Amino acid sequence: MFKHKCAECHQGDLFPTGSFSFNKPFEMYERCPKCNANYYPEPGFYYGAMFMSYIFSAFIILGIVMLLHWVIGLSLATSFFWLLLIVVVFFVWWFRFARSFWLNLMVGFRPEKAAIAKGN
Repeated sequence: MFKHKCAECHQGDLFPTGSFSFNKPFEMYERCPKCNANYYPEPGFYYGAMFMSYIFSAFIILGIVMLLHWVIGLSLATSFFWLLLIVVVFFVWWFRFARSFWLNLMVGFRPEKAAIAKGN
């Protein structure tokens, strides 16, 4: 899930570019390059990923601001500046993680697909 690999074989990449690449950040393969698993099982499949991303990011953002403002003692404006910088750097990775998380949550690992993928 954290490596953005196929949920069924754990070998094929979900995205054609690297995790922190701003080149084609939203482009995703339609099928696994290793086992040919379908990454788009139905229309609107990744709407759930959007909601999970929102929930996780809200807690992380609140945690970062509370840490910077209350624990470290930075001003509120400085805390939000650092938060904005962190969000800009990790935006593509977070988007891709949400999709990977959702796909792994909905589609299980298949050992037979992993064997096919290792054969490629």
